[in-house]
Amino acid sequence: MNAPLKLISHKLCPYVQRAVIALKEKGVPFERIDIDLENKPDWFLKISPLGKVPVLQVGDKAVFESAVILEYLEETLPHPLHPKDALTRAEHRAWMEFGSAVLGDVWVLETTGDKATFDAKVKQASDKFTRLEERLVAGPWFDGDRFSLVDAVFAPVFRYFDTIDEIGDFGILGNKPKIARWRKSLRERASVRDAVSAEYPALLTAFMKKHKSYLSQLDQRAAA
Repeated sequence: MNAPLKLISHKLCPYVQRAVIALKEKGVPFERIDIDLENKPDWFLKISPLGKVPVLQVGDKAVFESAVILEYLEETLPHPLHPKDALTRAEHRAWMEFGSAVLGDVWVLETTGDKATFDAKVKQASDKFTRLEERLVAGPWFDGDRFSLVDAVFAPVFRYFDTIDEIGDFGILGNKPKIARWRKSLRERASVRDAVSAEYPALLTAFMKKHKSYLSQLDQRAAA
């Protein structure tokens, strides 16, 4: 693939991070262009039918939706991140969808201003991570010694908890040693570290404060 790659992004978007991690793991050059999703440029709306990021521009063509982008990168670039075995590959794709469901829970945790809703979502998220703990193996990554797209999907999830943990311990990831090990491995991976800027934690805190979330209220109370 010789066409230049441009990744249209947002500084906080976890789905963008998936694509960035995959591109960095594959070692290909690309240009990242961050936009303001509250003030979307006209040129962006022309190439993103759903008005969402990420969008991967490959020459004069645009590919949208993170799952589609990841599959395109797998089909066209070296250093595959999917398993070779078809059944294992299908299982990995299923757990990637599970990761998207977890992201939905985390979104509510970050944005709801209602304590009851927050508490209910804590329980749902904790239950999902319990299922994940049961699936994990002994290696540093999701399925052992080989970094895969499932790892790229869950890395942004754990990054959210780096900020949430600064506010309080809600027991979501507690007593899950395999997840703790996996989280540490992801945090130390260069492609994961470099998927966001140094201002990410501050931007996420400001985002939660703007939404007047329950988490931001707890954070303000602790700082008072």
